[in-house]
Amino acid sequence: MMCPAIAQLRRLVWAKRLLLLVLVLASMLLGGNPAIASLTDDHYDGNIFPLYAGNGSLVPPSLKLSDSLRTHTPAILVLYVDDSADCKQFAPVISQLDAFYGRAADILPISIDSIPVKDQYDPSEPGYYLTGYAPQTVVFDKAGKVVLNESGVIPYERIDDVLREVFDLLPRSESVELKRRIVNEINTELVPQ
Repeated sequence: MMCPAIAQLRRLVWAKRLLLLVLVLASMLLGGNPAIASLTDDHYDGNIFPLYAGNGSLVPPSLKLSDSLRTHTPAILVLYVDDSADCKQFAPVISQLDAFYGRAADILPISIDSIPVKDQYDPSEPGYYLTGYAPQTVVFDKAGKVVLNESGVIPYERIDDVLREVFDLLPRSESVELKRRIVNEINTELVPQ
């Protein structure tokens, strides 16, 4: 004959196991799709900078465009959306810019979705430069003058050429050649050989 306390304990253990089994089966049947992030689609996967550029420190930017313009610091304004294949593919370029120019220039990735809708924007607001295409890159020199304003996935070298002029650096043809080194499937870094 079994002790009543032990019998009750066994029933409780079996009830918990049955409940766990029911929860597992329900989650498998109702539980949706596995998380699949893709660089080539327009689905929202989360913030693109930690996911595709490996640099979550870029977002949110540490200061505003108005602060950068007021301090006469060169700035790189990048207007993007998280659910755009083009923006996902462009995120590693911004991370590369941060690696080389992050201490000398303010890099400001701003989600277009976070820009308040207004009839008119001030030139110190990101909405002033928004053309409606993403990604959009706007480079400002020390005086706050726009020296590059292009939409789409543009190569690192195009932005680097403009920044070399802003910082009065040697042209790429006269400086140390930088080679791309693959870090993983998405991120790349430029490193001297």
